[in-house]
Amino acid sequence: MHLAEEVSAPPAKRAKQQGGEVASPGSGVNKEVVIQFCDHQDNLLGTQLAVPLSMHREQLEDLVNQLLLEEPTEEDEDEKKVRKEFSLTIDDNRIEITDSLQEAFDASTNPSTERVLHIRFAPLAAFKVRPLTRCSTSLEGHTEAILCVAFSPDGSQLASGSGDMTVRLWCLNTETPLRTLKGHSNWVLCLAWAPHGQLLASAGMDGSLRLWKGASGDAAGIPLKGHTKPVTALAWQPLHLSSVCGDDSEQSRPFPSLMLASASKDSTVRLWNTTTFQCLRVLSGHRDSITQVKWSGEKEGYLYTASRDTTLKVWDCVSGRLVSDLKGHGHWVNSLALSTDYVMRAGPFGERGAQPFASASEMREAARKRYEACIKTSGGEKVLSGSDDSTLILWKHVGAPKGLVQVCRMSGHQKLVNHVAFSPDGRYIASASFDKSIRLWDGRRGVYLSTLRGHVGPVYQLAWSSDSRLLLSASGDSTLKVWHAETRKLKEDLPGHADEVYAVDWSVVGSYAAS
Repeated sequence: MHLAEEVSAPPAKRAKQQGGEVASPGSGVNKEVVIQFCDHQDNLLGTQLAVPLSMHREQLEDLVNQLLLEEPTEEDEDEKKVRKEFSLTIDDNRIEITDSLQEAFDASTNPSTERVLHIRFAPLAAFKVRPLTRCSTSLEGHTEAILCVAFSPDGSQLASGSGDMTVRLWCLNTETPLRTLKGHSNWVLCLAWAPHGQLLASAGMDGSLRLWKGASGDAAGIPLKGHTKPVTALAWQPLHLSSVCGDDSEQSRPFPSLMLASASKDSTVRLWNTTTFQCLRVLSGHRDSITQVKWSGEKEGYLYTASRDTTLKVWDCVSGRLVSDLKGHGHWVNSLALSTDYVMRAGPFGERGAQPFASASEMREAARKRYEACIKTSGGEKVLSGSDDSTLILWKHVGAPKGLVQVCRMSGHQKLVNHVAFSPDGRYIASASFDKSIRLWDGRRGVYLSTLRGHVGPVYQLAWSSDSRLLLSASGDSTLKVWHAETRKLKEDLPGHADEVYAVDWSVVGSYAAS
């Protein structure tokens, strides 16, 4: 297993442009167009404005900030002045404005200065993750293939699961092994850290789940048994949805008690109480192996499942009722992603990593604020599915009684879609395929943006940096590649493995990635 880390690079020098204007062939630098700003939820900002086509992105940002300061909203001035991304929308085609309005205008398929140009803006992360540039260290110890890796929410530890039937914990500060966790009797297929970072769940081919204490690596209770076939996926209840219990067990611990969902090849999902280690409910209805399970962050307490029976299902966790049976794919559904995956995984933590919390309630409240901020900027929870039929489907959370409704179908891959992932801010969707390519899509509307080519083998898994600027891909060609989301170009090529790379993860803190 390899750890890659960020290395500071000297700042790039920006070429000076004569007179501060950008001129394109056949166009005058002072040519004006009429624009209308709108936010990521399509709410109009201000009135239509006549501006030079040569206007730069920084000038657009200044103009939007001025308009926002005039708007009577609940946001303070610092929130309104956060850096933003801009895109030009012409005939449903979205072109990012990375330099000048002129450049984006020329890149559109049907440019015209006779129409009003709609410019959408959205807030960017207030921090920046530097690109991974080299292998920091090789973590040796497993004797068989590593099948899953997962960073803890606070970024202090890394867990790895292997075909050697063990889970290993690694310290990121010293880049050394902490503990080897033994107990499974077959391959470890999946790992999941609780969003408070105190517990790690592991499961695999033996059909059992095991809980481990993150601080010591000791077993946290008895094995959770009930599945009759291998466990394929795990999902913790979101921290902000954990109930406020009044019992002594909750008050005596510095973290909330959360439920855990497990999906299996036996076509069932089981809900577990991680305090009493009891199975609370068995959800059955799929006709084939379940490939993914995700916990919705909305208040209804829904679970989403994807299966090889070609369907997605929405479940009510409280009653065990099947809310919706969603059909749309023509073959196995391999991957499921939520636009809120990142914020629910991080829980109360962020890019700063570990921080002290006085109580479980304080931790829960911090997670709730982070989730609500994410929903506010992303326009609501969305779900994405990827299938063996080479397509993706974007779904939108609509609450009761349907749970999810289809937004659009996304096609273009030539072979099966193996993995899908939303960027942390929800602006982008990335899909990995056995056709050796990665495709980028608009995270809100599902519109195709670009194809990233460079791998010479199937692409197995993807991981986004916490600032949504960089994408890491793992492939059967034994390499990892870092891509720049805005420029759609290869940023770094990371060789080093001697065989196929099946698993990859990027720390919430942003300093490390593991493969």
